[in-house]
Amino acid sequence: MGPMTSHSDQLRPDDRPDISAWADRFRMLGDPTRLRLLSAMHQAGPGTASVGDLASAAGISDTAASQALRTLRLQGWVQDERDGRSVRYTLTDPTVHALLHTMGDDH
Repeated sequence: MGPMTSHSDQLRPDDRPDISAWADRFRMLGDPTRLRLLSAMHQAGPGTASVGDLASAAGISDTAASQALRTLRLQGWVQDERDGRSVRYTLTDPTVHALLHTMGDDH
C-alpha cells in the first residue's frame, strides 16, 4: 500500500466547488416565496403556469409572485413565454430541478 495522504492533499483547488456560487444559490432557495414558486412551477410542468396560477399555488398575491418571478428569471432559473395576454413560466435550471426532487417534490 502507498503512503496515506490527507483529504486536503487529494482535493486540488481546481477541483473544489465554487463556494460563493453555491452560497448565492442557497440564499435564493432560502426564500420561502421563491421556493414555493419554484415548486409550483416544477409540479405544473413546462410552459403551463401563469403568474396567477403560481401565486395561487404559493398562497401569495400576483404582485408578490411577479416580483419573485422576475428575480428568478434574472437569475436564469426560469424562462417566461408570452401566451396571448398572459405569461407562462418554466423552470429551466437543471440543478434547481434536481434539488426540488431531492426535497421530495414531484411533477
